[in-house]
Amino acid sequence: MSQNPVHARKRARRTAMQAIYQWQIGQQNLQDIEVQFMEEHAQTKMDREYFAVLLHGVAAQASDLDGMMQPMLSRQTEEVTPVEMAILRLGVYELKNQIEIPFKVVINEAVDLAKKFGADQSHKFVNGVLDKLAKELRSVEVSAGKKT
Repeated sequence: MSQNPVHARKRARRTAMQAIYQWQIGQQNLQDIEVQFMEEHAQTKMDREYFAVLLHGVAAQASDLDGMMQPMLSRQTEEVTPVEMAILRLGVYELKNQIEIPFKVVINEAVDLAKKFGADQSHKFVNGVLDKLAKELRSVEVSAGKKT
């Protein structure tokens, strides 16, 4: 039975979000967190390479990602929950760096994570922030999508 690449990426995203959350909260060494999550998910059919790209990419670019999302936030950064911040950082990272992934997929995946892990209305907040940012980061793609 072969591994479905779409589901493997979805699992990598979900696991990366959890690892990013842990990194944000505990400020642990990134390599330690990566090893821990790889061990915990050894039997999981996830895209391990993509998990590592997301985890290390978000950590390396966290302040840039925060700066990009700041103007799109409807509240102060301190009011954004750690779960929402992990999801938003992941989404902003993908919008900025993973241009082969359609912006709608990035936003939908982030909204799904917010529905599963976030507070009651987190998914609406995450959707709003990433939708606004997609119009800046992926303006050509967003415009092309509106014409179809």
